[in-house]
Amino acid sequence: MVGEIEDAKAQLVYIAAEKREGVFKPGRFLEKHPVSFPFLLDEDRSVTKAYGLYHRLGMDAINIAHPATLVIDRAGIVQYTYRGDSQSDRAPMTQVMTALKRLTIAN
Repeated sequence: MVGEIEDAKAQLVYIAAEKREGVFKPGRFLEKHPVSFPFLLDEDRSVTKAYGLYHRLGMDAINIAHPATLVIDRAGIVQYTYRGDSQSDRAPMTQVMTALKRLTIAN
């Protein structure tokens, strides 16, 4: 899948709504398991809130983000958004790749 994203001349970025030393210790995890794409921490939840993804309280989450996938064009305009209903709900990759390919065709 990473190859297809690169072929579309896109960049994958992961944002976690968590403090570096939060419950899941993403800082420590990344030290042990480096990734080849930017991994950002939204420690104050400002990005999460700005995109309407903040999940204050739910059956499977407290003070966290809904899992989401966004495709943002070079102008910074969101062209595709998938907001999961639960912490295990993820965007179908066929939809994400279709959105990326539309951007490639438009440019």
